[in-house]
Amino acid sequence: MSTHNKSPQAPLSWDEYFMLQAMMASFRSKDPSTKVGSVFVDEHHHQISMGYNGFIAGIDESKLPWTKDLEEGLENTKYGYVVHAEANAILHAPRSLSNSICYVTLFPCNECAKLIASKKVSEIVFLSDKHQDKEHTRVAKKIFDLTGIKYRQMEVTPNLLEKLQEHLQALLYDVQHGGIK
Repeated sequence: MSTHNKSPQAPLSWDEYFMLQAMMASFRSKDPSTKVGSVFVDEHHHQISMGYNGFIAGIDESKLPWTKDLEEGLENTKYGYVVHAEANAILHAPRSLSNSICYVTLFPCNECAKLIASKKVSEIVFLSDKHQDKEHTRVAKKIFDLTGIKYRQMEVTPNLLEKLQEHLQALLYDVQHGGIK
């Protein structure tokens, strides 16, 4: 499935469209330091599931820390309680993720890579690889390489962001001036 081809009429490529959805999903995260969103898409360009990083659903979040300092111990950091965006999307997927593409704003960790590989996802498209030098990312890439899962970084161009800003401004104008019913 070729997701990065743009048709003459389409203002966005499929990659841009679904990465924007992953970026929007990341807005739901309450994590003060790292907001991550992911979207799984089938071979027909239909969204299967989306997720964002956050605490376990239904838990009293006021009783949990957002701290990142591992010297505090796992029990006293966010790492003991946060469910990653990819894992959340996998948990909430209403159907098989086999041969799907995962669009994610941050390259998956090794724990999410295990889940992704187990679900037979075919490709990962990511924005940031800011942890590329960390062991969990190296292990994730090894898992993807061993299971034949392709991965590639997507560049968000200033043109895309300008188009998005113009589109949102036009929508807001229409709403404020009664143009959308």
